[in-house]
Amino acid sequence: MKPTLKKLLILVSLIFIIHEIVIITDGLIDDNNTKTNIAVILGSKVNLDGSLSKKLKARLDRGYQLYSDAQVRKLYVSGGLGKEGFYEGTVMADYLVSKGVPEKLITIDNNGINTRHTALNFVRDYPSETSVIIVSQYFHVTRCKLAFKQVGIANVKGVHCDYFELRDLYAVVREFFGFYKYLIYY
Repeated sequence: MKPTLKKLLILVSLIFIIHEIVIITDGLIDDNNTKTNIAVILGSKVNLDGSLSKKLKARLDRGYQLYSDAQVRKLYVSGGLGKEGFYEGTVMADYLVSKGVPEKLITIDNNGINTRHTALNFVRDYPSETSVIIVSQYFHVTRCKLAFKQVGIANVKGVHCDYFELRDLYAVVREFFGFYKYLIYY
């Protein structure tokens, strides 16, 4: 291997490793002492029977915790129509209502088919909002923050839910590429 190519591969590898450390650290260190009007809970898979997947339930429970601890006044639930045939946002809102959150304090976004759409839809629904707390998996928080800042939300904080699985190894690597796609494309 040529010395120049070897140096380039080492540089790219170092950038990747450093960025992965940043993604993981940023996602695992929650902005716990932040109060804002709204928490945005990103959707995830709904099971074939319409029940919440463990990942989605963990996100909702974390969002509910923010609400019950009075860190937020409202909840924004966002997801799309899953291949299972359920609108994630509606299923998410139903769960939160069953836990005692008044319907009037929940905004449903059933067109949040990805992180970018969720951010755009949030700004459409709350054009004067300048701060938000994002709720997702730890590996997703950094890209969520970027997406919301790109659409004009000045103060974006993040918290992660306590759900981990082996698939996170894939997701952490995917987020590296997803972050740079958002950075370059949007």
